[in-house]
Amino acid sequence: MPKPVVPEEKRRRRRPTRAGTVLSEDLIVAAALRLLREHGSAGLTARRLGLALDCDPSTLYRYFRGMDDLTLAIGDALLGQALAGWAPTGEWRTDLRAIGLRIHAQYVAHPQAALLTTNRVTGRAHELAADEAILDVLRTAGFPLPEAVRVYHAFIDQTLAFAALDAASLALPKDSQRADEDKWNSTYARLPPTTHPRIAEAAPLLARRMVTSAYATALEMLLDSAERQARAPLQGRGELRDQPPPTRTRLTTG
Repeated sequence: MPKPVVPEEKRRRRRPTRAGTVLSEDLIVAAALRLLREHGSAGLTARRLGLALDCDPSTLYRYFRGMDDLTLAIGDALLGQALAGWAPTGEWRTDLRAIGLRIHAQYVAHPQAALLTTNRVTGRAHELAADEAILDVLRTAGFPLPEAVRVYHAFIDQTLAFAALDAASLALPKDSQRADEDKWNSTYARLPPTTHPRIAEAAPLLARRMVTSAYATALEMLLDSAERQARAPLQGRGELRDQPPPTRTRLTTG
């Protein structure tokens, strides 16, 4: 005879831990983010989390099905933190720019967590709210549905890809970071124009730009492309930002 299913809320621990703390998903995720920041992905284990929270590691499985489920919760929490307090302005470029920069900045602030989560689909509340907000910005602005989905796809993948790239650089040991950055001055800047004329002429600019993230530039290029593509078939039809937008759906962060 199968065991009865225990509702999720009944699996939660209500008694305090030995340190007097009542556990919650948010508390566990916060502790996991600290472990990632201090020890990297190798340091995120149920045993370490149990020690950090002063509880038996098995208690964590009352809240998450396993460490992979916790990983998804971490990614979802980063999205929630990124868009907390965000509200649409009604200007689609401004809104998409703000969403993209917020998400990118949040991941870069937690590089070890970003490396674990940028390629995952959580299906959780904050991710769904973010996706709904992005699509709502585009559809309210008048983008036809196929074009809205195309821009959404490029927008979110570009944001997460740059977040992963920049997080990977920040997650390197400091000596490796400095060595990589120094290459632009120690190697590229010294190449002779007789063998590498284009690098030689660009070397001073490369040395300044290549040690920073290109995400903001790439984002503007994507928004420029989206605007051109959307306006081309709509010229004269007044369907893209030529009239006040209807009431917008506000982002909720669940």
